[in-house]
Amino acid sequence: MELWVPDLSRAEATLGWVFTELGWTEHQRWSDGVSWKLHETYVVAERSPAMTGPHDRMRAGLNHLALHAGTKENVDRLTRESEAHGWKLMFADRHPHAGGPDHYAAFLENEDGFEIELVAG
Repeated sequence: MELWVPDLSRAEATLGWVFTELGWTEHQRWSDGVSWKLHETYVVAERSPAMTGPHDRMRAGLNHLALHAGTKENVDRLTRESEAHGWKLMFADRHPHAGGPDHYAAFLENEDGFEIELVAG
């Protein structure tokens, strides 16, 4: 999966922090991008000169990334630490069950409008 981002350093600070915390490792790096890999899956964040506008998760395309985050305790830890890494908790009034009563997760959004869902196993 490749995400076009308006600011690569912000993407590294937010997305890179999440991926690293979840056990992903940096896979590739070039002047306008970086990728992280876990097993055979990798995600790219790239500042493309072809990008024409900001990301909008409410339009057609990517709404959010859902990532396995281990235990409920790990989801809670990541939620507590996320603000210091550029994330804002979404749906705080329903957290950690914003996805339903049997779904334990944190929904986080960064400054560029990218949303991640950290799901407890």
